[in-house]
Amino acid sequence: MGSKERIQRLKDENRMKILQASLQIIRDEGLSSLSMRKIADIIEYTAPMIYEYFANKEAILSELAAIGYLKLAKKVKEAKEQEKTPEKQIEAMWLAYWQFSFDQKELYQLMYGIGAPCCEMQKTFQCTDSHTKLITDVIKEIMKDKKPSDELICRKYFTYWSIIHGLISINLVNKGNGDETNQQVLKDAIHGITRSLNN
Repeated sequence: MGSKERIQRLKDENRMKILQASLQIIRDEGLSSLSMRKIADIIEYTAPMIYEYFANKEAILSELAAIGYLKLAKKVKEAKEQEKTPEKQIEAMWLAYWQFSFDQKELYQLMYGIGAPCCEMQKTFQCTDSHTKLITDVIKEIMKDKKPSDELICRKYFTYWSIIHGLISINLVNKGNGDETNQQVLKDAIHGITRSLNN
């Protein structure tokens, strides 16, 4: 390995250490506690060195949110690939989304901490297999006989997302009505919206 590659690998490792330390602080102490000084203390570097990798705290949070979107897309894609029919795929994908929101609670809260219109949500985090695109492709498949417009597909996605994100938000604040009831409410919501796609 040449010196150029070695330097780049070291930079990539340092960048990842900064992101991991930031997420650790957010998990342990909350988002408001994140500071360049605390990150520097954890990774045993100076705070000015962190600025060589990230312009400010917001840049770190933006990078963490981007990582969250990629992880979520992977989970949603894996769930889709486990099922054969579009109706089963849409249920599996939203259940994977639900699970991700609790497994990666801090990332999820970073990803959706600031409201954005439905299909604008990920313009900053473009990738061909975004979870939004994966899900809207299945919605389009279910509705193919109606030849739906992009606007209608976006609205249907937003209907799913609003209900599921609302239920997640309730449960992030407290436990809602218990796991069994939460799962039933979630499945009822998914099934109800899915039925409406062909009406």
